[in-house]
Amino acid sequence: MAQLKVPKDRLAHIWALAYIGGAIIAMRLVDIQILRHDYYRNAAERNRTQVIYQTAPRGRVITADSVVVAASQPSFNLIYLPGGRNEPAYMKRLTDDFSSKLGVPPLELRKKLQAGFERGRPVKLAENLSSKTMFSLAEMKTIYPGVDIVSEAKRSYPQGPFASHLMGYMGRLSQRDKQMLLDEGKDYRMDSRVGKSGIEKVFERQLKGRDGGLFLEIDAQGRLQGVLQSEPWESGSDIHLTLDYKVQKAAEDGLRNSLTQKGAVVAINPLNGDLLALASLPDFDPNIFVTYSDSETDKEALRSVPEYNLATQGMYAPGSIFKIIVGAALLESGKMDPQEKVFCPGYYKAAGRVFKCWEKKGHGHVDFMEAMTHSCDVYFYTMGLRVGPAAIEKFERGFRLGMTSELLISGEKSGHVFGPQGRTKARSYWFQGDTLNLSIGQGELLVTPIQMAQMMSAVANKGNFWRPNYIEKIVGPEPFRKKTELLSTVNLNPETWHLLWSSLKSVVDEGTGQPAKIKGLEVYGKTGTAQNSQGDENAWFVAFAREPGKAPKIAVAVLVQHGLHGSSAAAPIARQVIEAAYGLSQPKPAPAEADAL
Repeated sequence: MAQLKVPKDRLAHIWALAYIGGAIIAMRLVDIQILRHDYYRNAAERNRTQVIYQTAPRGRVITADSVVVAASQPSFNLIYLPGGRNEPAYMKRLTDDFSSKLGVPPLELRKKLQAGFERGRPVKLAENLSSKTMFSLAEMKTIYPGVDIVSEAKRSYPQGPFASHLMGYMGRLSQRDKQMLLDEGKDYRMDSRVGKSGIEKVFERQLKGRDGGLFLEIDAQGRLQGVLQSEPWESGSDIHLTLDYKVQKAAEDGLRNSLTQKGAVVAINPLNGDLLALASLPDFDPNIFVTYSDSETDKEALRSVPEYNLATQGMYAPGSIFKIIVGAALLESGKMDPQEKVFCPGYYKAAGRVFKCWEKKGHGHVDFMEAMTHSCDVYFYTMGLRVGPAAIEKFERGFRLGMTSELLISGEKSGHVFGPQGRTKARSYWFQGDTLNLSIGQGELLVTPIQMAQMMSAVANKGNFWRPNYIEKIVGPEPFRKKTELLSTVNLNPETWHLLWSSLKSVVDEGTGQPAKIKGLEVYGKTGTAQNSQGDENAWFVAFAREPGKAPKIAVAVLVQHGLHGSSAAAPIARQVIEAAYGLSQPKPAPAEADAL
């Protein structure tokens, strides 16, 4: 039999390939055993141990009258510890079974599981499981090794939408959030939830605690063998507010029962600037964000949330409540006598136009006190022209219009000052009709409800503008107590203050503000009905109140969007708020959860 001969050059090629293959294997062994020894040792260790993080309870938020408005509750989450099985058929069966139990699309679950396998870390499949769902998942733990249910802290708001625009809400951590917060020395994971607005965002660093965790030993199939180590969590700091639950609830209930259910209420302590209430309607329940997912239902719910804070961001013409500032300008000008009478026939002719008084039949002959009491527009047209727009604009700025209140909250608007100085800067002209509009709080003048509350607070304490504050103290690792801050002062003659106070009391006792009258208290106020180019008039009422012979302890501004009349729409709400502040009404809070952390 002839022997098959292999050419020498072919043998050389075969040996060369063998040597190359051997060299590659040898290099790989060197890489595994020497160069990347630590990497593979860590990978093996990771397959043996898993870490389940436990979110620490956030600090509570508590009102001045000890009502808990933000707390933490136990939440039960479904996790999966990546094991040895990840073949397609097994993964499909697992995702199909869990999808039907959880009501989550299979593709979404499959992506989560795959991410867990790739990272070699536990993956959270579902959050905030109901008792019914937990029972239905119990048998799944025996069918699919690695499935488990763990508990961690979940944010809760026992009073629902209480002060929602001030409280803010929680949301999933974004990459931008993570970088900003890591710079502050806090530890976050990509599945962390953080404050997205309001107090939850402003005081994220104080409210967030230190997360704990369980270091678990698992086998190759993902079955739990035991707990290697437990790291306890530390809860966040508690924040105590200056807000009074009763006052805030009265404000919200008043707006909810108003004609349009849209508006804002701000109540301030004139002695130090403490916020007693800050309400904006429409509001929202921050609990809906706690369980927010990327489902279309949740996305639609998020789009419908009224995040716009009318108390600090809504800008409106003030109407007749601005007559308080105009009145100060008139009395300080030396160009008028408070007892001088002006005849009001129900209109005023100027610049070829007719400017109407709100009282069509007219008020007859009125002096300063009567003009304020009955809000006579013709009187203020007449005196506004006499004193001049520059003097009025000076007092606008003196009463801090055109600037924010400096409340610690994002997005506050400054409004818009209306006057000849602003027109000059804009290279525009000022007309006589502008002065008439300015004299009754119309035209281009825009203010926010918190500015009007701050103004009324300054009238109540006779000149001090305190920085509005809503934090009484923070109790925790970084303790804090409030500091009263004086922003500016308005210096008026004692006689001017006396006449302003007397006229404002007369408004409530005898004039347009009578719906705000309260037995046993002295209430000083001013109504306003501001024209609005976008619909019905906006209703205003501003006031402060005191017990006879004592200092005022509340100043309040009420705005009802499209409420038509300040007397009928806004003044009754102010009365309810003042009654709550003086303990004349007692709204009851919802009970806090028994298992709150």
